[in-house]
Amino acid sequence: MAVLKPYQEDLAAILAKRRDNGGDFFATADGRWGVGSPFSTFDCALILTELGLKKSDPVMKGIAGKLLDAWLEDGRIRPAPKGTVYPCHTANAARALCRLGYAGDKRLKRTLEHLFEVQHDDGGWRCNRVKLGRSATEDASNPGVTLAVLDAFRFTPYLNRDKRLDEAVKTLLDHWKTRKPLGPCAFGIGSLFVQVEYPFLRYNLFYYVYVLSFFDVAKKTKPFKEALATLEAKLVDGQVVVENPNRRLAKFAFCEKGQPGRLATKRFREIRKNMST
Repeated sequence: MAVLKPYQEDLAAILAKRRDNGGDFFATADGRWGVGSPFSTFDCALILTELGLKKSDPVMKGIAGKLLDAWLEDGRIRPAPKGTVYPCHTANAARALCRLGYAGDKRLKRTLEHLFEVQHDDGGWRCNRVKLGRSATEDASNPGVTLAVLDAFRFTPYLNRDKRLDEAVKTLLDHWKTRKPLGPCAFGIGSLFVQVEYPFLRYNLFYYVYVLSFFDVAKKTKPFKEALATLEAKLVDGQVVVENPNRRLAKFAFCEKGQPGRLATKRFREIRKNMST
């Protein structure tokens, strides 16, 4: 997909920031890829693919290189040269790399194995910065991390073939019903969650429905249908209107706040296509 003409200025403005964090390809000088949101290496991997920059572009290859430089032999992907690596770091780097075309890379295959190895007892994924046993809600998996993991796995042969992913999907469907803040990072479902966000940078209604629409075990359930209906009710003349973009992206044409989004609508149509298969 080529970059559409209306978004050429957006593309140029984002590319102009590739060294703003001190290193190249939106990273810091020491290779941290998650700093400077929404213009970090991670965020820009997602944003630039949405805008249509080709995976073969040198910038996209440079972004992938920064993420792969952080890959560890056990499959984890570290966010910085030192410090703890949590599942959310590995999940986000993995989903970005999958979007960049690396789902079949042998390093990513090891990362996916690692994610299965650290899957939480309830079927989702959680960071271990808080020890188990405090409360049922804190002990639960983190819905945001779980959604990111599923976003990576949808690019793989595991999709709709592995019961472990079905269990992860079920935790997210249960979250729609309870809406409680879950996991050590207290991911909840409230008024902010149901405001339409685009691009898909964090746990949100649109991202939730989009990822789950790839999983057969979700599509016929009441929670998923309710979430989809909530999203559909927000359409204006069949188009997605971005309600809550990242504040630093709010004036970019591709996700302008309060305006119908051509690229966001394209993602919604993908949901509809998934529902028909």
